[in-house]
This record gives sequence, structure tokens and C-alpha cells, in this order.
Amino acid sequence: MDPAGDLVSSALAAARIGGAGARWFGGSGEWGGRFESFEGIGFHAVSAGSAWLIDTADRAVRLNTGDVVVVPNGAAHAISLVRRPLREVPLLPMGPQAPVTGDHDLECLCGAYRLAHGQVHQYLRNLPGLLVVPVGRPEIDSLVGLLTGDVREQGPGTGVTRTALIDLVLVHALRAWHERGPAPVGDAQVQLALSAIDEAPHHPWTVQRLSARAGLSRTVFSRRFAAEVGQSPMAYLTGRRMARAAQLLTRTDAPLAAVAGQVGYSGEFAFANAFRREFGVAPGRYRRNHRALLAGE
Repeated sequence: MDPAGDLVSSALAAARIGGAGARWFGGSGEWGGRFESFEGIGFHAVSAGSAWLIDTADRAVRLNTGDVVVVPNGAAHAISLVRRPLREVPLLPMGPQAPVTGDHDLECLCGAYRLAHGQVHQYLRNLPGLLVVPVGRPEIDSLVGLLTGDVREQGPGTGVTRTALIDLVLVHALRAWHERGPAPVGDAQVQLALSAIDEAPHHPWTVQRLSARAGLSRTVFSRRFAAEVGQSPMAYLTGRRMARAAQLLTRTDAPLAAVAGQVGYSGEFAFANAFRREFGVAPGRYRRNHRALLAGE
């Protein structure tokens, strides 16, 4: 199985605990829109026209019709018809907006998962802040067209279709970028441990077991893992377990004790404490808050 593909699947599964949103944006003349940094993953798809993609160092890349920009870890950036420093581009207000009628010099569609709690998957944090996938991907064009229609109509079942379409755009865009770009993690032995955790976060992993999976001594493994991932093996494991717990809380009616067991905790108390440290709220309240949000309360 392709390790990069496994990581994409795991990263997007973790991102789905956030709120999914999509909107149209664009304009003419000297139009520009700046996007502040956020916790999550998103993308922009250029459906008509061309513009500049500007990063926090004021570097600019030309975007053309059909290009897709993936923002894997919520980096601040801007899209502008005029090349200029990032700080000079007006902030684009967030919120839903359906495509408007009329011709524009630039038309784009953006989609994102925004995390209210927790952090994006380490795989996404290891990627560059902005990934440009050039034209020539008919499958992505088709998905963007479907998502544009979904944004325009706002009909029954929109929440389900929107999440599925955002997922598919991100999967295809990341897959296309991987065909051209470098692997997100350079240490192959650390990658073995990351894949093991992502595939089975409920397993009773220890540093010793993970270092054995990587084929390294505990000391060497811990040092290389921290250097590559930016946190200790056990901290990464806890994060993956809590992301999985959040999915179970929002998608199932399983009792808290059952959720605890499915993410590697023998007791509900220890699980609840770990969840509260990660998300800032107790698991029961997290579930209630999520359901209230879906109900529009």
C-alpha cells in the first residue's frame, strides 16, 4: 500500500472533525482577497481568469484557469489580480457566498475544513504552506464543477454532498501534487512508525514497540521522531487517538466507555482527561456541541 496515500486518508479523516465550508469568490479590475491563517486544510480552484497567489514572504505565483491551490495547514495567503505585498491585499470576509451572475476577470471556488479544536494532522503540518496543482486534471475540474453547483443550489442534503466533494477535491489535488512533489516525511524508518500509529491508534503502543517497528533503538528512534515530526512519539499517538475519538463522538451514538476502548483507553476517566486536554472540553459536551451546531441551535 502507498504510504503517502495512507497518510492522505488519515489526515483527511482527522480534518473531518472540523466544519466543512465552501464558497465562491472573485472580481474584476484590481480585486484581491487575503485569507488569514487558520487551523485546518483548504483549497482554491480557479474556474475562470488568472491571478497572483501571494504568500507571507510576498512571493507570487501566477495562477491560471484550472489551477488548484491546496492550503494544507492553514497558512495565510492572498489571491489578487494585481501583484502586491500580502499586507496590501484587502481581507476577504469569510462565510458562504453563492456564485454571482455576470462576467468577472477572476472566478474561484474555495473549500475548507476548519478545526475548532485540536490541530491538523502532522502530515499536513509537514507540507509546504501552499501547494499549486497546475491545469490538466479533468477529474478535479469535474469535481469543482459539481461543488460549484452544490454551492449555488443550497438544496437538501447539502451538508453531506459538500463534505464528500471537498474530500474528493482534496484527495485528487494532493495525489496530483505527490506525483510531482517530494515525500512529506524524509525519514523512511520514522515513516514506518507514523503509519503504524495512523493505521491502529488503539493499539497499546509504547516507545519500545514503535522503535522496534522502525528498526531503531529507543534513543535513536525518539530523537529522530522528534526531529522529523516535531513532537514525541507518545504525544503524536495521543493526538491521533483524540482525533479518532472526536470522529466517533460526532458520527456514532456509542457510549463514552465504548469510545474510550476503541481509541486505546481501558477506562473512561483517563480517556475523558486526555480528551479535555486535547480539545478543551469534555467528550460528552463536545458531542452535544457538535449536534447543536448541526441542528442550527
